[in-house]
Amino acid sequence: MPGPESLPIDQIYVPLKKRKTLRLEVVQEIAASILEIGQQVPILVRPDESRLVLLEGLHRLEACKALGETTIIGVLGSAETAHHKALLSDTAETEAERDKMARLKKLRLEKEAADRSTASAAATMKAEPTELRSMRSGNNIRREPSRDPAPKTKTLSEWLAQQKRDGGRY
Repeated sequence: MPGPESLPIDQIYVPLKKRKTLRLEVVQEIAASILEIGQQVPILVRPDESRLVLLEGLHRLEACKALGETTIIGVLGSAETAHHKALLSDTAETEAERDKMARLKKLRLEKEAADRSTASAAATMKAEPTELRSMRSGNNIRREPSRDPAPKTKTLSEWLAQQKRDGGRY
């Protein structure tokens, strides 16, 4: 069997039966993986007159299309090659590929959670009054005198005593 080569995406025909198995979430995961580490596994196609017919690698092909690629790494083969490869799909290599995809998915989900957390914290900081932000960041710059003539308390017990004395809630 010949080695991997660069194939033009626009010349690859996807049979209708294969198109029905397309799962967008898998395409997104593979696209993210291709952006990070590149295409690791070539697709399998067979020649058919003036076009190439996809035998294996629908999600990789669609991920490359989604990324705007015009070529994809592929191997020319035959229908028998694809059938034989499908029979051997439970090899250690396939299991390693599945593990890699699971790790990539986990890393992507962790990154998205961290991004959401950071965005949430940033939104909270923007909504927080300036005085609280400066106190939290350690900047004790006084912007304007406090309207409250009562002295600032240093401890919780002093604050409770002040609230009781002033008739405030605590």
